[in-house]
Amino acid sequence: MGCEPALDLDQAAAMVAPLTELVAKAGAAILAVNREAMAVAGKPDGSPVTEADLAADHIIAEGLARLFPDIPTLSEERLQLARPPYPGRLFLIDPLDGTKEFVAGRKEFTVNVALVIGGKPVLGIVGAPDLGLIWRGLVGRGAERLEVRPDLSIGSVTPICTRAMPLPGAPWIAAVSRSHGDVRTEAMIDARPGAVRIPLGSALKLCRVAEGAADLYPRLAPTCEWDIAAGQAVVVAAGGVVTDSLGGTLSYGGHRPDFIVPEFIAWGDPTAVPRG
Repeated sequence: MGCEPALDLDQAAAMVAPLTELVAKAGAAILAVNREAMAVAGKPDGSPVTEADLAADHIIAEGLARLFPDIPTLSEERLQLARPPYPGRLFLIDPLDGTKEFVAGRKEFTVNVALVIGGKPVLGIVGAPDLGLIWRGLVGRGAERLEVRPDLSIGSVTPICTRAMPLPGAPWIAAVSRSHGDVRTEAMIDARPGAVRIPLGSALKLCRVAEGAADLYPRLAPTCEWDIAAGQAVVVAAGGVVTDSLGGTLSYGGHRPDFIVPEFIAWGDPTAVPRG
């Protein structure tokens, strides 16, 4: 895989439409599941998994195998098949990000598909089926938000971009996890006087940064690569950046045990990133 030919922007751009269609179909499969009657199982790490997770994963797996058979895939629901590390191309998939929100009856769950090349997310599709929205971005080509109709056809398409950091004295707006909090993250937000928190589930937090509705999304606690790879691609394509707490870059493809990302901060304005 390390000797794979480079994928140019035109080739990557040709993948956007079929991947968007896959994400929309996976979202429809999730919505077709009766949340009140479905079984909820627990994974070894304590996180829930439902038939909706598995239905979406099946659609994405079948679609990627048919459309792009030469690119390996890594899904949260098929970790037993993983053979890390992946130094070349890789699809990183979370078929239902925010399962806790889905089980609780909230709309803040997403379908995440990212194309990673050389450890960096370059293309990301994030669908929010219960909101009728898809965010997508190709690094170097920009990002946009799509409205998805009930028949899965695409309605309005709106280009999106991140916003400049707040002027002195203006409050920072921070997207924060509805279900996962930690002391370091809270302290980082508290260091910005008057900061306003927007609690959200799933990769929606990254999408809100990408579309300029939030200034940052910090999570200074471990998460998994498939949770944020697609959203990172959207943020970067929209003009932002995703770093560790010291401004360093993140790497994807299983170079760390269990595909863990120790910490990250999504910044709308790259000039706001602390250095050193």
